[in-house]
Amino acid sequence: MIIYELGCTQGHHFEGWFASAADFARQAGLAMVRCPVCDDGKVAIVPSAKVRVARHGAVAKPEPASAPAPAEAVAAMPPELLRKLREVIRATEDVGARFPDEARKIHYEEVPARPIRGQASREEADALHDEGIEFALLPAILTRDQH
Repeated sequence: MIIYELGCTQGHHFEGWFASAADFARQAGLAMVRCPVCDDGKVAIVPSAKVRVARHGAVAKPEPASAPAPAEAVAAMPPELLRKLREVIRATEDVGARFPDEARKIHYEEVPARPIRGQASREEADALHDEGIEFALLPAILTRDQH
């Protein structure tokens, strides 16, 4: 098994485990290797400061790192937690580009409250925030179709 430090075009870094360099090249060429933070399919091997030297079957551990940045924390999320978060998100209604309008209708009690998700431009998100409408930004790794 080869462990590569990988990076996407958005600057996120993460690890990938592959049977060989050829296996990585094949999977990357088919866009099977994707950034776990932003879902970018353009991933490349990046230089790594981590040292992994196998001696007599042992692997040297890298120096402890500082607390991960929010994007890295998502990438390092335990698979079970990631699965549970995706279940919660699947239980929401995807209203797409209508998100700002639907969020306002719910906030002003023009329609019954329900969990929704969708898209909003930066300007629309700022306007919602200014109106006191609470919402959260979701990383693509939680909302992309897993099938």
